Amino acid sequence: MEYIRVTKENLEQEHICCAISNNKDVQVASKKAWLAERFDEGLVFLKGVERGKCFIEYIPAENAWNPIVAYNYMYIDCLWVSGSFKGHGYSNDLLDECIRDSKEKSRSGLCILSSAKKKPFLADPKYLKHKGFVVCDEADNGIQLLYLPFLAEADVPRFKECAKHPRITETGYVLYYTSQCPFNAKYVPVLEAVAKEKGVPFKAIHLQNKTEVQNAPTPITTYAFFRDGEYLTNEQMNEKRFLKVING
Repeated sequence: MEYIRVTKENLEQEHICCAISNNKDVQVASKKAWLAERFDEGLVFLKGVERGKCFIEYIPAENAWNPIVAYNYMYIDCLWVSGSFKGHGYSNDLLDECIRDSKEKSRSGLCILSSAKKKPFLADPKYLKHKGFVVCDEADNGIQLLYLPFLAEADVPRFKECAKHPRITETGYVLYYTSQCPFNAKYVPVLEAVAKEKGVPFKAIHLQNKTEVQNAPTPITTYAFFRDGEYLTNEQMNEKRFLKVING
């Protein structure tokens, strides 16, 4: 397969590999606006030329939207190959290009979020370990930081203390989220409406800049759902799932 790099210049014309093809959809518009602001910070979005879920997105770790300390590393936001694209070596192609590009930019290695067991919207730990990634830190909720150093003397990445122990003081349901994937622009108002109807306390915190995300009380900033201070899940809630949580 051929691959294309999404840039500021072609962003509006390119499909960004989600299940939604309409650029006017609020979820697509929100993610594209987020991408447009990240390109100047070194973000790379490489995808297969065929429409579908086959892409890698990475950024210098100092600009990552996660509370990590990873000096001179490249942070992989997402490596996603699914559906009919699986089983053709495309994940290897994308990761190999990320490694080549990162070495060319004199980075010390790569790091990425995962977990002991596969979780939604996180990279497959089995694949990462097969490619040489090693767990270098783990938060209390089981979210792991994995790394692939290029140099033996490279610093070992770690979570910031605020993310190491994901817990908040607020009661009720609290959602931290960004405009990355999963697309939340459509679903957050749904949760707000359900909470209002059911009379349950709910607060959505939209993390909108690097300072906020790098000091968030969770290793996963794209979607982190809390109940009475305790971390619940990074799996996106729709009305049905939220009602199930509320009703116990």
